[in-house]
Amino acid sequence: MNLVFAEPIGLTDKEKSDFAAEMQLQSHAVTFFDAVPSTQDELLERALAADVLVVSNYPVSEQVVKGAQSLKYIVVAFTGTDHVAQDACAQRGILISNAAGYSTQAVAELTIAMALDLLRKVTPADAVTRSLGGRNGFLGLELQGKTFGIVGMGLIGERVALLAKAFGCRVIAWSRTVKAIDGVEFVSFDDVLSQADILSLHVPLTPQTKGLIGALELGKMKPSAMLINTARALVVDTSALADALREGVIAGAAVDIYEKEPPLEAEYPLLSVPNVLLLPHIAFATHEAIALRSGIVLQNIRGWLSGKPQNVVG
Repeated sequence: MNLVFAEPIGLTDKEKSDFAAEMQLQSHAVTFFDAVPSTQDELLERALAADVLVVSNYPVSEQVVKGAQSLKYIVVAFTGTDHVAQDACAQRGILISNAAGYSTQAVAELTIAMALDLLRKVTPADAVTRSLGGRNGFLGLELQGKTFGIVGMGLIGERVALLAKAFGCRVIAWSRTVKAIDGVEFVSFDDVLSQADILSLHVPLTPQTKGLIGALELGKMKPSAMLINTARALVVDTSALADALREGVIAGAAVDIYEKEPPLEAEYPLLSVPNVLLLPHIAFATHEAIALRSGIVLQNIRGWLSGKPQNVVG
């Protein structure tokens, strides 16, 4: 088998050499690429002889899936897999596994950090201080006592709920599956929109969740409410969010996920509106999460090679 890591996933040099040696003993060859492909053509070139292809969040198009004739298994070093041409994989019988759970704590912690930044105006306060200004106008809000709404109660949503409760929030949630979680009140979608002081999104991108938050939904939120998106960009109508912030329909937003990876283009709608915190897709990016992800990816490969695939999606 040829195992191709088509982009870096955070493995150390020792982890690479140890895994390559382990695979060589089983007559498998491993190739590591140290830079992200620049185009789909370059990705296809890297994947041409691959039986197993490892990527992170670089898109894998139908062109690549159909062109890499030896391909049998794709390991995504990420939780979401909507950037992989899954229908094309299904047609060819190519299995896909993800790295479910690796960034649960990292994303949950950043979600709370973004909420605190918005409430206490941390980023604007830093900018004013650096411009030799004072604290005039920086009367903030506390997280304690706020209603924290969560859309999507998977692993990350649950962890966010736990942290929000620790800050003294009332936690409400809407999810496809209602769970018995201590201190979490499951409500209707309209109720989570209308009651939340902070609304945090933690759903995967599916045909059902694409455009889940648009102008209509934003209009149902409190004028004082704040939206946090660490899920997928297309869950939210970006233009509608920009309009809502510009017109004061909601008070603020924090975004860490975009239609394409940053750097953003100069005309991106959210760059020119007030009261929005924009981060360059870093919710998953901690040393601890990357180390955990590396281990999951390697275990996925070992499991598939032994006939016991794990973390299979689709």
